[in-house]
Amino acid sequence: MKEQFNHEELNRMRNDPDNYKWGFFYYNPNDHRVFVSRKKGIGLSLNWANPYAYPIIFGVVLFAVLMGEILK
Repeated sequence: MKEQFNHEELNRMRNDPDNYKWGFFYYNPNDHRVFVSRKKGIGLSLNWANPYAYPIIFGVVLFAVLMGEILK
């Protein structure tokens, strides 16, 4: 069962520099979210510890390759 966190705890995890690999990739196995708002700026980051992040990236890359081939 996934552990439920309140909004403050989720923000604390997002802002914790120990949850970032190379200071850029958010990696927190305790965080159930796939998308996390960026620490700075506007947008979303993937939680690379979530197993759903990899099929999402694969799908985006596959879509880009297919569109590149179709539009040649």
